[in-house]
Amino acid sequence: MVRVTEKESNYQDLDKMSVNALLTNMNKEDKTVPLAVEKAIPQLEALVKVTVEKMKIGGRLFYIGAGTSGRLGILDASECPPTFGVPFDWVIGLIAGGDTAIRKAVEFAEDDMEQAWKDMEEYDIDKNDVIIGIAASGTTPYVIGGLRRANAEGLVTGCVVCNSNSPIAEEAQYPVEVIVGPEFVTGSTRLKSGTAQKLVLNMLSTSVMIQLGRVKGNKMVDMQLSNIKLVARGVRMVMEETGLNQDEASALLERYGNVRKAIESYQSLKS
Repeated sequence: MVRVTEKESNYQDLDKMSVNALLTNMNKEDKTVPLAVEKAIPQLEALVKVTVEKMKIGGRLFYIGAGTSGRLGILDASECPPTFGVPFDWVIGLIAGGDTAIRKAVEFAEDDMEQAWKDMEEYDIDKNDVIIGIAASGTTPYVIGGLRRANAEGLVTGCVVCNSNSPIAEEAQYPVEVIVGPEFVTGSTRLKSGTAQKLVLNMLSTSVMIQLGRVKGNKMVDMQLSNIKLVARGVRMVMEETGLNQDEASALLERYGNVRKAIESYQSLKS
């Protein structure tokens, strides 16, 4: 059995603190997280580069995790299609316990070392896919087992963990270790660790999508036009890139249904 060593909070008697003291001290701890992420950028760069390499030849990105870590992976995966206009099976988030665990904890689900690979097999896992395990402690059996099997099958593996020298980092070919230190509430990894993981996943998926050509300049030209706000944003993008007025840009966007296609069609006619 993998043992987890939790570091004591830097603060005592939280239940006796005023609301202002609680908020101030939590904020003080949170300020250290971006600095911890900064130290891990070289590791993250290597993971991004190999992910781009694999996705360019048809690979997909899988996140596997349990609890908060699993939910963060699902969140990041679910935001890629609307933001970057990619298919829903390009980035896939899997959580121990299945979809039920997204909203409600499933007891002991994370302790099954075989289940992660079974979950991935449902997606016809391929040698070009990249598997990233997410676990604050770095000890989650669900993730360890998934990475170990993925390694055996010749897939690229990475991880995002918040402890040094963890079993999961040992399994991953491309470990990203963000050492955030003790949580404000001892052992509550939904705090600094969760924030660190969210930052890293933001950086990873955004960098990958930019490298795959899903951003033009600094604009989300492939975003899904799924509500009034995003349609209005799309119209502004077309106006900025083409010099058309609002009505003309709106008509062009409505015709093509995509910012990139609208801009490229206009530019091809002008050239």
